[in-house]
Amino acid sequence: MQKILTIFFLLFVSLVLFGQAKPDWIDNDLRNANFPPTVFLTGFAQRMVEKGISNETEQVKLDAQADLTKQIRLMIKTKTQSNISAQSINGQYSERESFENKSSAETNIEINGIKTETCFDQKTNTVYAFAYVNKYELIGYYKNNLLVNIGQVDSFVKTAKDLEANNEKAKARQQLENTQPLFSKIRFAQDILTVLDNNISIEDLQQEKIETLYNVSTQMQARLAQAVYVYVESNEDLFGQKVNIVTNKVKAELAKNGCSFVENAAQADFKLKINVSIRITGNFNELVFCYADTPIELFDVQKQKTVYSDEISEKGGSDTQEKAGRKAIENAASQVIEKIKNWINN
Repeated sequence: MQKILTIFFLLFVSLVLFGQAKPDWIDNDLRNANFPPTVFLTGFAQRMVEKGISNETEQVKLDAQADLTKQIRLMIKTKTQSNISAQSINGQYSERESFENKSSAETNIEINGIKTETCFDQKTNTVYAFAYVNKYELIGYYKNNLLVNIGQVDSFVKTAKDLEANNEKAKARQQLENTQPLFSKIRFAQDILTVLDNNISIEDLQQEKIETLYNVSTQMQARLAQAVYVYVESNEDLFGQKVNIVTNKVKAELAKNGCSFVENAAQADFKLKINVSIRITGNFNELVFCYADTPIELFDVQKQKTVYSDEISEKGGSDTQEKAGRKAIENAASQVIEKIKNWINN
């Protein structure tokens, strides 16, 4: 009995070590039979074990996935070149071509839903990997992905329009910058759907809506690029009370001329420094008189130099100290505007 058990154990070990059945996907014909190209996209890789089974297994999995994605990239490239050639022949090498070329740059987008299996053959000391994904599941995913990204772009563009209408051009520009990676994702989704679904239509691909959004975004970006962006650093002291009287008046006036204001100095075309301090000069007939001393400095970022600096002192009078100081600041604000507005051209 013990001899029989020993023989059985040795047979079991032999089966584990050397007799493991290889999966069908290792054989090319069986792979195509079980995962027909009409339904699946597949990738295959193998590698001799040299640095340890765990390291090689992980690498061969990546190789198989790369083989799959490489095929998709090639299909997309072939389709794109074919489209561009057709458009050129038909004399339609314009807005659509521009959108395709500018928004279909190579991205690191991963193909969603790839499954990967591995197998190690001890006899040959080789590790194999097989990557596969169902085309129809992929089509469903990227149809939804397309709609989600279009919705996000549409939201960013609408917000940018509202911000531009309110003269908040820096914020509008940021909203439009947020659309750029989304356009790449949209183009990628369109490409995937086009090469996988022979029955996909222009309507399904949302082509007209996407091109409209792209053109609106591009035109707005070009328009906003002509705007002047100003960073204001201010310190206004009204007898110990922090105020923004000069700053607010300067911003309101410059905004009329198309300027926009940024909170990050690195984004500015001009940097404006404003400091205001109040001094009492006297009393007369129950009126208090003050001066607002206002040093200002305007720095041109492009020229990398200070283009204007001055210290403006304006007088104000009222029945209280605070009112007199506030009046002096308001008078100083008018002078600051007159002094700097010609230096900032939109």
